[in-house]
Amino acid sequence: MKIFEPKLLTCFKGYQKKDLVSDIVAGIIVAIIALPLSIALAIASGVDPEQGLYTAIFAGFVIAMFGGSKVNISGPTAAFATIVAGIVADKGMEGLFLATIMAGVILIIMGACKLGTLIKYIPKTITVGFTAGIAVTILIGQIKDFLGLTFPENAHNIETIDKIKNIFNYIGTMDRWEPVAVGVGALVIMIVWSKFIKKIPSSLIVVLIGALAIGLPKVAVATIGDAYPIGSAIPKFIVPSFDGKLILSLLPDAFTIALLAGIESLLSCVVSDNMINDKHNPNTELIAQGLGNICSGFMGGIPETGAIARTSANVKNGGKTPLAGMIHAVVLLVVLLLLIPYASLIPMPVIAAILFIVAYNMSEWRVFVKICKTKQVIDIIILCLTFVLTVAFNLVIAIAVGLVLHYAIFFAIKLANKNKEVKAE
Repeated sequence: MKIFEPKLLTCFKGYQKKDLVSDIVAGIIVAIIALPLSIALAIASGVDPEQGLYTAIFAGFVIAMFGGSKVNISGPTAAFATIVAGIVADKGMEGLFLATIMAGVILIIMGACKLGTLIKYIPKTITVGFTAGIAVTILIGQIKDFLGLTFPENAHNIETIDKIKNIFNYIGTMDRWEPVAVGVGALVIMIVWSKFIKKIPSSLIVVLIGALAIGLPKVAVATIGDAYPIGSAIPKFIVPSFDGKLILSLLPDAFTIALLAGIESLLSCVVSDNMINDKHNPNTELIAQGLGNICSGFMGGIPETGAIARTSANVKNGGKTPLAGMIHAVVLLVVLLLLIPYASLIPMPVIAAILFIVAYNMSEWRVFVKICKTKQVIDIIILCLTFVLTVAFNLVIAIAVGLVLHYAIFFAIKLANKNKEVKAE
């Protein structure tokens, strides 16, 4: 298997007109799914709504073109929300763009060094633990908008622990019924809609209904437009300051973004391989993810990776080749140019409700419970420790401690078994 061999160059053998139609339909449907999610995930990350679209458009197109999977769809994901918010709060937008570009370079190096296959050595207990932890942090971060709370401008609201404190400290600012009613209504609609109608994403429906509800009398709810200026122009090419001190300070964040992007994208590829009976090229995918993050950083976007839910939707709706992913990006570009100003009408409780569903879907709580019921005590400890460290501190600490503990125990057990064999002889 070559280090860099994009699927776009090899997947058109026997390609027919009906396959092209399938790719176009799948690309349009995935774009419809990605639209509200990209906006919601950008807001959860503490950046402007359109930056989520920039990410899905430019990084999504580049990765589809150069990726190692036929059907992988890339864009902003919930996994990066806390990391991005922390970087923006500490280093500003320029720090975020630079960290994203640095992560892209690291991903390219990882792919060139054939490290794509090493991702499988990260234990499932750790990936499930930090994924569940990220889900909880996202859920906690959206309680403020769901309840319509008001925090003072000087309130520190980046770390999860601080968010919990602020919720309790300012719960008294919940003085209107409308935000909760809109949020609960959005949740109910999404849950019921998803059970009966699969083709049209429930998130798009609640966005449309929520925007219409804002026009009704006596519905006083904060909207995206109240919190963020929204423009429809194509972003300018951004060149951040490559300052030596800033680069050094961003290295831990860049490595975290790269590691998480690598893990998530390759997990997404594995899922899609099983769905279409194909085999992705992991090193090509890492290089493509690197190119996508570099492109996102220069175009004013945020970190991105393969999105399992959007990839699955692509396959289920007929996506055959990387063209579907490229079409999805083009459709989002059209939406950005023509319709994005209307996003200012979307109520913040609706965005919170969408992210509650995202958090629930990514939490893998069933797998979490299964591990706790079936695995050894040490695996359960590593799982829970990774989960708690992700929520209480950050992903860097969680992954580092989880990996060190796992392999320290692994090698200790292996050494003990070897000593037993020697004594037996």
